Amino acid sequence: MLFDRINLALDLKVLVLVSVANAAPVIAQDIFGRSLSYPVDGRAMFFDAQPLLGASKSVRGLVSSLLATTLVAPIVGLSWLAGALIGAAAMLGDLCSSFIKRRMKLPPSSMTTGLDQIPESLFPLLACAAFLPLSVTDIAIVVACFGAGEVFGSRFLHRIRLRDRPY
Repeated sequence: MLFDRINLALDLKVLVLVSVANAAPVIAQDIFGRSLSYPVDGRAMFFDAQPLLGASKSVRGLVSSLLATTLVAPIVGLSWLAGALIGAAAMLGDLCSSFIKRRMKLPPSSMTTGLDQIPESLFPLLACAAFLPLSVTDIAIVVACFGAGEVFGSRFLHRIRLRDRPY
């Protein structure tokens, strides 16, 4: 049965890469400041007169995420291609979250529990499920661990001044 197969070693590897994918843009912002921070949406507005994604979603963030996950994947025992896919899918989830939050008229970097964590972790897992032996339970475990880790980890990142505010 699908729920019986749990691969905690694989779950941990994927959780590390999803975390790297989401931490890389924050670290890149700390390193580069505002330089190289061109908005992904080109400052376009949606028909609701709100930004499409917002200025906090930068090309630098996307590139740093893809590079970081591609480089870290072989270190944790997965292929560089799995790393690139996880990074790309995590950023797609992040962009979807931002799009929805702009429609809700929430400011960039505002916290919305669930919306901030689920797409950023679920999209990469679904993308990798075709070639990694991830069960539904594995996916649920990683999404739950990422969600909890992001909420508590953001407080740590705020303390060390990598985040402007904690969640």
